[in-house]
Amino acid sequence: MNEKTVVVTGANSGVGLATATELARRGATVVMVCRSPERGEQALKEARQRSGSDKLELMRCDLGSLESIRTFAREFQARHSALDVLINNAGVITTKRETTRDGFESQLGVNHLGHFLLTNLLLEQLRRAPQGRIINVSSGAHKTGAIHWEDPHLTQGFGVWKAYSQSKLANILFTKALAERLRGTAITANSLHPGAVGTSLGVDRQTGFGKPIMKFLGLFFLTPEQGAETSVYLAASDEVTSVSGEYFYKKKRAPVSKRAQDRELAERLWTWSEKQVGWAA
Repeated sequence: MNEKTVVVTGANSGVGLATATELARRGATVVMVCRSPERGEQALKEARQRSGSDKLELMRCDLGSLESIRTFAREFQARHSALDVLINNAGVITTKRETTRDGFESQLGVNHLGHFLLTNLLLEQLRRAPQGRIINVSSGAHKTGAIHWEDPHLTQGFGVWKAYSQSKLANILFTKALAERLRGTAITANSLHPGAVGTSLGVDRQTGFGKPIMKFLGLFFLTPEQGAETSVYLAASDEVTSVSGEYFYKKKRAPVSKRAQDRELAERLWTWSEKQVGWAA
């Protein structure tokens, strides 16, 4: 990964931190994208210590704010002329319905729409790389997911799993539609399931609600380092240089739900997403 530039969103903890650390250890220049400057600085220090690399930098971006995403993209473009790998790793789970700054349901807003805009804004930098790679961290949860067109932001009948599985299905549909648009270019787009990882996802940072449960479940979960293995594989391996539009689990191509294979659904989601974030290619 020498002389390659990588962006990892949600790099302040869990799989994101483990991914950033390992890619830096392999020689990449890694931009750790975090919402909180305080948590980001702590993660940056940890990643430098664990990787033995000083080629890590911290940039702030709130994926729940379209303005923040656009600001980040401008700042990144001013610092880096090219981008080799974009890892859309950040994710949220909320036990009650919450909204982003732009009024989107948080899980769909952060997990999908935020990354949709970020990816499109960074496509020019990815085109300048010898072989750009876009990696979207999804989940096996997509298999029970549906896009609730009558009420995508779940203003009525919100359920945590309903919202989360919808957002994870959106990750895969976005990947497939993006791969089609990038056909014939040197950029690939793939998605993945990291496995059941013991992280702070689902823990309320204000109240600490969920910590005891996650601590117990962590006994049975993968470590963040194990959960990062497929992201690192897709970022670094020569085996996937020309592979695009696929879904991976344990570093191998894996089947997806019938809905996740629906091209018309993927195109409908793309068009809807463009309107939501105000993007026109």
